[in-house]
Amino acid sequence: MSFVESFGGLALALLGAGLAVGLSCVGSAKGTGIAGEAGTGLLCQDPSKSGKVMVLQLLPGTQGLYGMVVFFFAIARMGLMGGEFSSLVNMDTATGMAYFAACLPMALGGLLSAIAQGRVAAGSINILAKKPDDWSKGLLLCGIVEFYAILSLLASMLMLLQF
Repeated sequence: MSFVESFGGLALALLGAGLAVGLSCVGSAKGTGIAGEAGTGLLCQDPSKSGKVMVLQLLPGTQGLYGMVVFFFAIARMGLMGGEFSSLVNMDTATGMAYFAACLPMALGGLLSAIAQGRVAAGSINILAKKPDDWSKGLLLCGIVEFYAILSLLASMLMLLQF
């Protein structure tokens, strides 16, 4: 029995689903933290900009939500939400590895894009501080990073639809 087979298919599948939500949430926590740090500096100078700062800080948090969507979709496709557990215990290693691989785009894409988006959001908060009328340009820059998080979500979802 190989090392991977010793874990069993279900364990591999659940590990993939867990990584999709876990790493995406870690990235979102890091990204919103980066943006939040930049926001606190501006808000102690000008509290009237709190609404715009909040929008910019929230953007890196979407990856955690996308990871949660992939998690729920994966466990639903596995049948864990339907109550039929007998077939799951015997999930073969190849199927478990396929679920694991299907969840990886969201896990890695969510982690890395949320951190990158947090950095862009922090820079956008600096735009808001210096040129308040141009803050939407920073919002657009954040949206470009968001696009890649959405591609990660789409890749995982399309692969999970194959089960």
